[in-house]
Amino acid sequence: MTDLRIAAVGDIHLGEDVRGQYRKKLDGIEDRADVFMLAGDLTRHGTLEEGKVVADELRGLPIPVVAVLGNHDYHSDLQYEIASELRDAGVIVLDDDGVVVQCGDKKLGVVGGKGFGGGFAGKCASEFGEREIKNFVSHTRHIAEAWKVALKEIVADHRVVLSHYSPIKETLEGEPHEIYPFLGSYLLAEAVDTAGADLILHGHAHKGSEKGMTPGGIRVRNVALPVLGRAYCVYCLDCEDDMQSHEG
Repeated sequence: MTDLRIAAVGDIHLGEDVRGQYRKKLDGIEDRADVFMLAGDLTRHGTLEEGKVVADELRGLPIPVVAVLGNHDYHSDLQYEIASELRDAGVIVLDDDGVVVQCGDKKLGVVGGKGFGGGFAGKCASEFGEREIKNFVSHTRHIAEAWKVALKEIVADHRVVLSHYSPIKETLEGEPHEIYPFLGSYLLAEAVDTAGADLILHGHAHKGSEKGMTPGGIRVRNVALPVLGRAYCVYCLDCEDDMQSHEG
């Protein structure tokens, strides 16, 4: 059995002006990782042109690539078209569902999607009052339930959750507290704690911190590029101690 290495990043925000630049930073990724995961906000404004740049940067990588979209990728209401471009380039795009990726002699189950907000215990929105507030919270609850079902159904040696929004507030540390409800929701962590996983990766919080843990003890990593300060980090699921990160 070998270590299972996951390269991850979020919030790369690519546009036409940087075409070809991010791809250069992925050279040799197959020597460092078994799979590459992207935690949303792949574009700046969610245009199809930006989506095509992202697809071209990821096309033909020598390891499996799994991605979710972020709120920026939804901005122009072209999220389905962007996802289609990515899939045509060979990227596995999750939309509140799961996939099993063969990594050497191991099966890695990946579940996830964009996620959504609502806040955290003691300071969160609830399904009470105006229809708009109830819709906001119920949308996150629907997503969390889909992740829980997918995690329970997936059969793999390890399970990882890939999200754009955060499941915990600890990895938001550094962001203004006033915007926490728009950066994530405790409902996401609650679902993953119920079903079980080895690791949760998310982005979205550019000024947040990298490491955290759900109330159930699942490790959480904020892989937003501004937080990592590099093209990606590699997390090892089978290391004896904690996961190890390496500069990409």
